[in-house]
Amino acid sequence: MDVAGLATANPVWVGSSELTMTLDGLLACIDAGAGAVVAKSVNESAAARRQLDIADYAFVSWDGRVRPPGTARPGDGLLNRSGLAQVDLDHWLGTLATAVARGAPRDCPVLGSITLGDPAAAARIGRAMAAVVPAVELNIGAPHGREARAVRQLTEVDGVGEAVRTVRDAVDVPLFVKLPGQASDVVALARAARSAGADAVGLVGRYPGFLPDLDGGAVLGSWGAWSSPGCLPMSLYWVSKAFSALDVPLVGTNGARSAADVLRFLASGARAVEVVTALWVGGPAVIGAMVAGVAKYLAGRDFDEFVGSAVAGTREYAEVSPLPAPAWLPYTARWMSSGR
Repeated sequence: MDVAGLATANPVWVGSSELTMTLDGLLACIDAGAGAVVAKSVNESAAARRQLDIADYAFVSWDGRVRPPGTARPGDGLLNRSGLAQVDLDHWLGTLATAVARGAPRDCPVLGSITLGDPAAAARIGRAMAAVVPAVELNIGAPHGREARAVRQLTEVDGVGEAVRTVRDAVDVPLFVKLPGQASDVVALARAARSAGADAVGLVGRYPGFLPDLDGGAVLGSWGAWSSPGCLPMSLYWVSKAFSALDVPLVGTNGARSAADVLRFLASGARAVEVVTALWVGGPAVIGAMVAGVAKYLAGRDFDEFVGSAVAGTREYAEVSPLPAPAWLPYTARWMSSGR
């Protein structure tokens, strides 16, 4: 299959995270059967690298309980602080080159990733990365950009266009741009990224989060970034809307924990899906199970026809015909009839 000119064995990709911050982690994800692996992000800021020293992670059950370390379950949410890879760029380029060589025979491209700080600096890093990786991801949707000055989250059309154009001019390989979900019109941001030269768009970054622990403090002792299976419909909203409005390859992210979730992203219009949190819970072996589940479901189906298939019959509210009986009635009738 193909995503923005990038050949890939399957649509189950591993997103940028601490799992892809070392050569061992990158190779483990490649060997597990990923369709592509996005390396941990870097940028020009020493402060962004130091932020990794205060990184913290809380897996949260459906009823708000923080799990003890090592006991996370697939349905849990993740609230965390994070930072960027603490590596020298030249050393990191060598790591990426080794991973690229491992992935190439498996049709598993390894993407370099830049979390935006200064656009001009991102362009310089992107130019260097393009010499060793087949594609570069520019993350302008990092949720930590609302809390940490060393990275930025862009939510306005003009800012997105300027940043993408600056990096596009420096990068001669496919450019993937990852956008935030925390914006008034994510489709407008995707349109701006595409117009500025993005070859593909990633939707959507995680959401800012905050959770009191009810003991007089807050989980993590700070604000953080939040993802959970409950984010899936929110992510699919923007994927499906962008698929309907734009001609651009889409990469889905934020909410996929199973093969069924990956398929829901594809049916909503994504051509590939980045998975992260599921691997934190189950390790790289999760990739193989997802790949097998997706392949089994799609066997005998045309992949290109399946992508976006759920959107074709979806109607705007004004186009929906009245239902034969009030849909809210079963949820209220017994309470109204009891007089309570």
